[in-house]
Amino acid sequence: MAETLFKIRTLNNIAVAGLRRLPRKHYEVASEIANPDAYIVRSFDMHALEIPATVLAVARAGAGTNNIPVAELGKRGIPVFNAPGANANAVKELVLAGMFMSARNLERAARYVRTLEASDAELDAAVEKGKKQFVGFELPGRTLGVVGLGAIGVEVANAALSLGMKVVGYDPSITVQRAWQLSAGVNKAANLDELFSRSDVVTLHVPLVEETRGLVSRERLRVMRRGSVVLNFARGGIVDEQAVVEALDEGQLGAYVNDFPSNALRRRDDVISLPHLGASTNEAEENSAIMAAENLKAFLEDGNVRYSVNFPETALERKRPHRLAIPHRNIPNMVAQILTSLAEENINIADLLNRSREELSYTIVDIDSPASGATLEKIRGINGILSVRVLPIIEG
Repeated sequence: MAETLFKIRTLNNIAVAGLRRLPRKHYEVASEIANPDAYIVRSFDMHALEIPATVLAVARAGAGTNNIPVAELGKRGIPVFNAPGANANAVKELVLAGMFMSARNLERAARYVRTLEASDAELDAAVEKGKKQFVGFELPGRTLGVVGLGAIGVEVANAALSLGMKVVGYDPSITVQRAWQLSAGVNKAANLDELFSRSDVVTLHVPLVEETRGLVSRERLRVMRRGSVVLNFARGGIVDEQAVVEALDEGQLGAYVNDFPSNALRRRDDVISLPHLGASTNEAEENSAIMAAENLKAFLEDGNVRYSVNFPETALERKRPHRLAIPHRNIPNMVAQILTSLAEENINIADLLNRSREELSYTIVDIDSPASGATLEKIRGINGILSVRVLPIIEG
């Protein structure tokens, strides 16, 4: 039985439910640990962190990975895992709450009541007099535009339908899995301009990348229906804040609800800014931690890759005690060179899986006998090989 001990460094407080998935017999987990094999992180910014050569993987207990140098790690053959969908229900509930708050002017109304200076006898009259300024609208029959139909976007779209809303969605990269989960009642927009023009409310569920930066622009806000609402529980940079200010000042936009406060917007009556509450539930934190730990465990112990943002999905059932995990550049003749090196030592290949993603490839090889140190060094010396790991079976 292999007594392998992996050292895991946590860069934030990680829910105990997740850390329990890493048994102490084989894992040392601590917030201060030298030369770790892997990191588990939530919001810690890793861009300025010196990541030692010992690191094999990074797991994010959440969906977004903007705080992780994903591209740099990929070049080093280090997978970055995330937990898509683990916080989907928490964010969905917050999006719906934001939609209700904006439709019925709840934040402004509550703030108004707190400012009233009146006796109990006078309070009813004051409330009746002031409530007219907070008249809102009902959701049934209104159109919700959902930008991004991943785990969260699909849940939001389906929930809005159940509220009696019309729903139009846009996501040119929707996966087969999410398409199956999406209600047939959701209409599809041909492009973003069409979605904005058809919507009373738009909600955003896409990552912040160069293609989505400033996606909510001056031009798109102008084609929305007058008095419409934008909900942003994705990332702040997806919205052009100056364009939002102008649209609010002109009355083109009725409200902006977001999870990313800024001084340009947070004091406005027509803006609801929340302190990044998207995944702030006990359940979401536990689900994300569990998923991150399980992703990490599957990779460290068996080399399998699930839910990585820079590695190809790669899962090979373990049937042999000897396994090699080899990330390499996605160039011709790599697998052939690996197999030739093993054949020269007269090692039989029991099973093999090779997957590619953009410039990176990943190969798992199960062999019937262990490779010698010389053979492993020969494979490591092949131009384009990023690393070679020997994975014994871990029992218990």
